[in-house]
Amino acid sequence: MEEGNHTTITKFILLGFTTDQNLQLILFAVFLIIYLASLAGNITLIALICNSSRLHTPMYFFIGNLSFLDLWYSSVYTPKILVNCISEDKSISFEGCAAQFFFSAGLAYSECYLLAAMAYDRYVAIANPMMYATVMSKNLCAGLVTISYLCGFINATIITNETFTLSFCDDNVINDFFCDLPPLVKLSCKVPKNYHSVLYFILASNVITPSALILASYAFILAAILRIRSSEGRLKAFSTCAAHLTAVTLYYGSILFIYSRPSSSYTLERDKVVSVFYTIGIPMLNPIIYSLRNQEVKNALKKLIMTCCGSMN
Repeated sequence: MEEGNHTTITKFILLGFTTDQNLQLILFAVFLIIYLASLAGNITLIALICNSSRLHTPMYFFIGNLSFLDLWYSSVYTPKILVNCISEDKSISFEGCAAQFFFSAGLAYSECYLLAAMAYDRYVAIANPMMYATVMSKNLCAGLVTISYLCGFINATIITNETFTLSFCDDNVINDFFCDLPPLVKLSCKVPKNYHSVLYFILASNVITPSALILASYAFILAAILRIRSSEGRLKAFSTCAAHLTAVTLYYGSILFIYSRPSSSYTLERDKVVSVFYTIGIPMLNPIIYSLRNQEVKNALKKLIMTCCGSMN
């Protein structure tokens, strides 16, 4: 069918990283290992939080939801990436591309808000530990998680609708391994001015606003830590924030690097590596970050292993 001077796009071609078959097989093995590690890590962390009564606290409630988001976030991309590595058919339907874009955006935006909620949780824990359980009630925690999902997927609906109603030119080749915003916009024949307004709104509501909330929380956290007289108490307070601060830095750093720069500085080849990091790498790293130096998680894991071994004997 024809629309004006351009054919209707019914599918896109995902170029991925390389056309070298040997390198594609290597990438397939690497991505498969990372994906399996991500699944194992996030599922294990969720299981530990659900099964251990000692982990039924607001902090671990948020960490469990973060693992849930990461579990599905990596699953939006990785299976298609693995198929493209070993298949000659690199195509994805227009509808499939839109669905991938929608769910990836919804989950990514939800994680931005959830990380902000987790920063507030850490602030309450450090600034007012005696009232922590009262302030961070089950209703408040559930409400913050619900708001994170609602805000994330409402914004994903807006940006998906605006992006996939653009007028695409005859070229349907996406120089990336998934349906992402920058390469899709590059395929558009003409980007309306109001689309840029929508992009600024999405950036402000999903990145800048949560970032500001996180920075404000950590400013208050720092002030509260400085009021602690003992060095041991300060060190303990810092350690409770270390995992979250690491996760925030990695996640927001990679997102801001990709989406907040002027289009003139956007280079597909370089940014594909960064895209791999935040779409596949971070979901694998988060369970490690939140468990590596966490004694409570380690104890829960040991208990679970001993229980499983005992049931087998």
